[in-house]
Amino acid sequence: MNTAETIKNELRQFINPEKAAFLPGFFKAYPGGYGEGDLFIGVTVPHLRTVAKKYYKTISLEETENLLRDAVHEYRLTSLCILMYKFGKLKREEEKKQIVDLYLKNLDCVNNWDLVDLSADKILGAYLEDKERDLLFELAVSGNLWKQRIAIISTFHYIRKGCFADTLALVKMLLNHRHDLIHKAAGWMLREIGKRDFEAEYTFLQEHYRVMPRVMLRYAIEKFDPELRADFLQGKI
Repeated sequence: MNTAETIKNELRQFINPEKAAFLPGFFKAYPGGYGEGDLFIGVTVPHLRTVAKKYYKTISLEETENLLRDAVHEYRLTSLCILMYKFGKLKREEEKKQIVDLYLKNLDCVNNWDLVDLSADKILGAYLEDKERDLLFELAVSGNLWKQRIAIISTFHYIRKGCFADTLALVKMLLNHRHDLIHKAAGWMLREIGKRDFEAEYTFLQEHYRVMPRVMLRYAIEKFDPELRADFLQGKI
């Protein structure tokens, strides 16, 4: 039995039928939903992380990719945990590039918000820290919901380091996006900027909040003082 199959067997020990029934609705895997057709077995994230930590040093990239291409959502999430742990331990540029290339090759499998949010900043964002970031802007105009969310969430890595320019540029590009999953992601990243530099977020909002989707604005100002939050929502800024 290869390592990927061993991982699947271990994950199956943690199957929760109630969660398996709940998750398709939560991740909108029903017909017409953004996660349409996804399959769930009902394993929680803490269990996934435990298994990933146990095997990330020994599983090959080939087997990890096979796991990432599995139809079961939790197997894909475990694979991304493994890639994240592998990437975080690597020092050599060529080894990091192997993981990023695998990630980019399989973006069609990073196809729900939890998969994106777990991996984008820890893998792609981290890799591009000292490189040109044109790829993020290409993803942002791709027209693909998940690639666009990957673009904006990847910048969380730079926000943590006090660098906000790429995030603000991408949010500006996505202001007219139709999907609330992009509105939420962009608003979240603006909120994270504000935690570190209130004036940077405030200045951006002053210029753009009147045309910003309401969900994006609400996420962005969630931590503001109640009076200031109300002023933004009432258009008084």
